[in-house]
Amino acid sequence: MTDCVIVGAGVIGMLTALELAEAGQQVVLLERQQIGRESSWAGGGILSPLYPWRYPVEITALAQWGQARFPQRLQALAETTGIDPEFIPSGLLILDEREFTDAATWANQFQYTLERLQASGLKDCEPQLNSDFQQAMWMPEIGQARNPRLVKALRKAVLEHANINTQENARVIGFTHKNGKIEGVKTETAQLSCSCVVVASGAWSGQLLAEMGIAIKVEPVRGQIILYKAPAGLISHIILHENHYVIPRKDGRVLVGSTLEKAGFEKQTTSHARAKLQQIAAQLVPELVQYPIEHQWAGLRPSSPNSVPYIGEHPHCQGLYVNSGHFRNGVVLSLASVRLLADMILQRPPILDPAPYALEAPRVVRSEHY
Repeated sequence: MTDCVIVGAGVIGMLTALELAEAGQQVVLLERQQIGRESSWAGGGILSPLYPWRYPVEITALAQWGQARFPQRLQALAETTGIDPEFIPSGLLILDEREFTDAATWANQFQYTLERLQASGLKDCEPQLNSDFQQAMWMPEIGQARNPRLVKALRKAVLEHANINTQENARVIGFTHKNGKIEGVKTETAQLSCSCVVVASGAWSGQLLAEMGIAIKVEPVRGQIILYKAPAGLISHIILHENHYVIPRKDGRVLVGSTLEKAGFEKQTTSHARAKLQQIAAQLVPELVQYPIEHQWAGLRPSSPNSVPYIGEHPHCQGLYVNSGHFRNGVVLSLASVRLLADMILQRPPILDPAPYALEAPRVVRSEHY
C-alpha cells in the first residue's frame, strides 16, 4: 500500500512525485518506457507560451505563477543533483508585427514587459537576425531551460528521494476502483494498492482514462526539431516568427522548430520537416546555413481543445486525478499545474482557482493549423 501512484514520468509526473514526497507522502512513479523520454525531453524549453495573448487567461495564470519561481527552482535543482538545467534569461524576440496591438494589450493587463524595437534597436539586440526584419517585439524577462538536462536532473532527484519508488518499463493497463473510490493501479506485471492516482501521461492520458468512463480530449500532435552545431554566442536570444522558433543554448547549439503535425502516435522524423525547418533557419538567421545539422527528432505534444490543461479529480471517482493536456506549454506550466494539483490532493488552499482546469469544465475548441 502506498499513498499515491503517479502514471507518467515526464516533467509533470516527476515534479508531482517530488511535491508529494516532500510533503511526506509515499509515492510510486510509473513510466511505461524510460523516464522523461517523450515530449518533456523533446521540447524547446521556452519558459513562456508562444504568443501568450492568443490563449485563455487560465494559461497566463499558470505561466505567470511558474515564471516567478523558475530561476530559484532550477538553481535549487542544479545544487541538489549536480546537473544544471541551464536556465538562461535570454529574452524573446517576436517578429510578427501584426500581433503588436493584441500583445501590448495583454502585456499591459498582466504586467509583462513588452517593448517595440525598430531597425537599429533590433540590429543591436540580435546582430545575426536577417536584416529584412525591421521591427520586432521584445520581451526581455522570458527565459529558457534545456529540456534534456532538466529531465536528467529531475530523474536523478526522483531516483534518489527516499519517499519515491520509481519504476521504468511499467506499462499501466487499468485501474481498480470500488464504490466511486480509486483503490489501485494494474500494470502488466503487478497490482498496486493506493488511495490516490495521478494520470500525467501526456498524449497517452486519454487512452488510459477511457476505461473510467470519462473522455478527455487529449490527442498527440507531432513536433519536429533540428539542432545546429554552431559556435557559442552566434545568437543570444530566442526568436519567434510565424509559429516557429530559434533557440540558442549555452554551448552554441541552436534549436530550430517546430512542426505541428497530426500524425497520431507516430514519432518518425521526416525529410520534408527537415527541409522546412532548414528554410526557416535560413530565413531568420542566414548565418546558420554555414553550420552542420547535428540532430533531428520528434516528440508528441498532448493537445487539448483550448490548450488549457486538465488539472483535477475525476468527477465520478474519488482519488483519481489528472494533470495533462498542456500542448506546447508543458514546461512553462509545469510548476503551477503540479502545485495546484498537489494542493487539491493534500487539501491545502489552492494557489489558483481550480475550476477552469477541472475535467468537466467547458472546453472551447481552438483552430490550429497543422
